[in-house]
Order: sequence, then structure tokens, then C-alpha cells
Amino acid sequence: MGLSHSRGHRRMSGSDQEQEESGNQRYNLRSNARSGGDDDEADLSSIVAYLIRSGQIRFISRDTGDSDSDNSSDCEFVAPSRAPIPDLNPDVKNLKKSDIFTAVMRSSGRWSDKRWLTMMKPTVPNMLVKRELGLNRQQQFSHGDQCLLNSKYLPNKMEKICSYHHKAFCGSYSADGNVFLSACQDQHLRVYDTSDDEFKVIKCIRARDVGWSILDTAFSPDGRYAAYSSWSDCIHISNIYGDHDIHEALHLNPGDHSFCIFSLMFSYDNKEILGGANDGNIYVYDREANKRTLKIDAHDDDVNTVRFADFSSQILYSGGDDGLCKVWDRRTLREERPIPVGVLAGHSDGITYIDSKGDARFFISNSKDQTLKLWDVRCFSDQTGVEETKKVVSSQRWDYRWQQVPRRMARKKELKGDTSVMTYRGHCVLHTLIRCKFSPETSTGQRYVYSGCATGSVVVYDLLTGQVACRLEGHNSCTRDVSWHPYKNTIISTSWDGTLGRWYYHDHAARGTDPDEDCVPKILFRAVEMPPCVVFRH
Repeated sequence: MGLSHSRGHRRMSGSDQEQEESGNQRYNLRSNARSGGDDDEADLSSIVAYLIRSGQIRFISRDTGDSDSDNSSDCEFVAPSRAPIPDLNPDVKNLKKSDIFTAVMRSSGRWSDKRWLTMMKPTVPNMLVKRELGLNRQQQFSHGDQCLLNSKYLPNKMEKICSYHHKAFCGSYSADGNVFLSACQDQHLRVYDTSDDEFKVIKCIRARDVGWSILDTAFSPDGRYAAYSSWSDCIHISNIYGDHDIHEALHLNPGDHSFCIFSLMFSYDNKEILGGANDGNIYVYDREANKRTLKIDAHDDDVNTVRFADFSSQILYSGGDDGLCKVWDRRTLREERPIPVGVLAGHSDGITYIDSKGDARFFISNSKDQTLKLWDVRCFSDQTGVEETKKVVSSQRWDYRWQQVPRRMARKKELKGDTSVMTYRGHCVLHTLIRCKFSPETSTGQRYVYSGCATGSVVVYDLLTGQVACRLEGHNSCTRDVSWHPYKNTIISTSWDGTLGRWYYHDHAARGTDPDEDCVPKILFRAVEMPPCVVFRH
């Protein structure tokens, strides 16, 4: 039996992406049954959707041999257990023209004196020699030098630090890296103390009014509160510290329809909470006034992700199942006439996540078209590009929640009007709203962008080359969330296999069991044995 999915109704086209509607489908089935036989087709659609989500029926691929339509070639080209083929020849033409190229080259330590690079490669021993010979102006390692050294020790080994009996959906470090917050389908948020590199549970919060699962979490800027969202008319907020528990529901009053906030974030002044919802709207909740202050009709489909652009919290980004990324100015937002500052088009399917570089200029987006894109908000798309994206997205006839990736998605094709700076390929976006993020400024100079993957891996890209810097494989199911420690070369992956994985660097070539015993003498020895001609050539 062949089943196809057509994007029709707004919420059915993208709903969440991770089968979060399962609980709501039960309600819909009951209500449709009571309404009689007027909506037989709607009943059948609801029943089939529920059976698929619950796993009671599954799709079986079969090559029919038909070749008279484009959809006939939409057989699966990558299974969730296999890594997609990365782009071996990324197009960096636009990237090298952008000022982000120079900025990241400098911040990550790759913008070095060419005379030095002709004499020595930027290895650890060579950089030690450079410092000791006074070839650095400050006679110490600069921030760029430190980032360059860190790039030699990217995480490559995983240890499972937590195991749950249900799917893990969210996991993120606090701004100072001393706390880690995870959310699981068992309706619990767990707060861990990570100040000493050990995950010690300091609080377990039982979530309220949860439909299917907790879908997103956020730390308050002061690190004292955690907010979470689910299929509910409210955002909930709870304290992390203190003798008395605070657990409040922040009512958004969306209406009578089934409602969910897919993405939320605190403003940097801690006064507002921003949310993106399945009804195509952006919501702003004022914590001081204790009420919703804005409801913006932002997208033609689900708003899967929202982000503030920088610490001013005046510029914000949104991405939806209509395939568009939009830029908004908080100071000019009006409910009666919501007009974005600009629109960025180029993806051929819905957006699952957006992360800002933090400079109010650049951000990245993950998409169901199996790509990650880098954007410059000073290069908006024209109406032709916007219409082209809408046309292509509306023509999609697959559902990434339970189907495999169509073969056409593997084609390296740029849409008309695509204004993205760079496109990264090599990870798989299926089943859920998989996150992508910039690597930390402090430890890497934001040299990398990284993403979860439906294959259970973490894929780290070199921002300026588009190449896969490393692929971290260790989970048995989809990796939905990823979080890089703000100061250390440690990545936490949150997976649907019910585990949290901590990735760290392990010297596989070390002969001893203690890396300090083996690596340090080796580095010192190489520094001493450096040819003396290097000194005189400078």
C-alpha cells in the first residue's frame, strides 16, 4: 500500500516534526468520532496519522519503476543508520567575499603572518617556540593562538553520562557552563551541576501540562530560572535554586485551537520571553507585566524556531515550515501590521532551528532540505526569491517525521533568489526539530558550526571551508540537541536513545594511560629538537 503526505492545513503540514501531536491526535479522533460522518476523509486522515505516529503501521519502500513524474524518483537515498554523503566541493565564493571570513579567520587564530606559516606549521611545539622566541608581539598566546591550539584537540570520544527510560529532547549548558539542563519525554527536567566536570543532579523538576513531551527549554540570563514549553497554552517557568519551589504557568491565550510553543528564549535583560508557535505566530510574554504583550502573525506555517540576534534583544530571527527565515525589529513590531525588516529565502523545505552568531549580522539555520545555511541579515532576498521558496516548499510531498529522505534532496541545487552566504551538507534532518549552533567564541573563535543528526551523530563543520571537521558517532538513535561548553572543548549530545553523551578529546596515539605523562614530555622534546635555522630565517 502506498501512502503520500500532502501539505494542506497549516498545522498538519509541519506540526511538530517530532510526533508531538500524538496526544492531540487522540483528542482529535474522539472529537471527530462524536461529530458523525460528515468529515469521513478528515477522520481517515487523522486515524492514519495517529497509527503511523504510534508505530502501528510503517512505510515500506518499493520501486515501482515509474519514471513519468519527478516524485517517482523520490525513493530513499539515506537511512537513519547511515551517514549522508558530505559535500566534497563546497562553494565558498560568496563566503570569501563576506566580512565574516576575515572576522573568523582572526578570531580563530588562522590569520597569521605568512612568513611564519612558510617556516612552521601551526602545531603546538611550533607555537611554543614562536612564543618563547618572542615572535608574538605580546610574548604570550593571544586569544587566536589559544583557539588555534584548541582546534587541534576537538572532541573525538564519547562517554554516556546519563541514561533515561524515554527519549531525551533537550540539553543545554548555562552561559557560565556550571549548570546543564536536560528535558526528557518522561516529563522531567533535570538540572546538573557541571562546575567540576561531574554531572551531579541538583534538582529534578516535574513538568506540568505536558502533551507528548517537553519540546524546548531555556535558561534565564541570570541562571536562576528555567522555562519550558510543550503542547500547552502556557509557557512554564521554574526556579533552579532556592529553598522554596517556584513553578508558574505564563498564559499566552492563543485561542481555542490545539497549541504548542516549539521554541522559546529569554531576552538578555530578563524581562521578556520569546516564543514561536504552531499557529504561525510569534509570542512575546512580558515578565514584569505578567502577561502576553505581542502576538505577531509571522509565517504561513508553524514557527519552529525563534532567536534574539544579540544582547540588545531588539532584533530577532524566526524560521518556519514555510521555508523562510525572517528578521524582525522588536521596536517596530505591531500586532495590527506585522512587517519584518527583511526575509531570507533559499531553503527548499521547512526550517527546524536558528542560531545567532551574536553580532546581529549573521545566523545559521537548519532545514528539512538536509542543509545548514549561513546568512547575512544585510543581504535580504527579493520577492522573486521568496516566491520561489514558497513554491518549492509547497510542492514537497514527503513528511520527514516518518518517511526517509527523498533522492532529490541529495541534488546540489541552488534555488533562484537564494541569498545565503554558505551552505553546509553532510548531516541528516529527520523525525524532529534537530538543532544547529555556532561553536563558542571563547574556545574556538566560532570557527565551527555543528548540528545534531538523525543518524545519531554530531556533525561539526569548518565554518569557512564547508568541510566536515569531524563526525562524532556514538548514539543509537537521532541526536536532537547539541551543546558545546562555553569554555572547554566538551560537547554534550542529547539523543532519542535516552542518553546524554559527553564528547571530549582522547589521544588515541598516546602510549600511556595518563595523557599528562605521555603528551607533555613529547611536546617539550619536539620543541627542543626544533632546527636552529628556523630562528635565523626570521
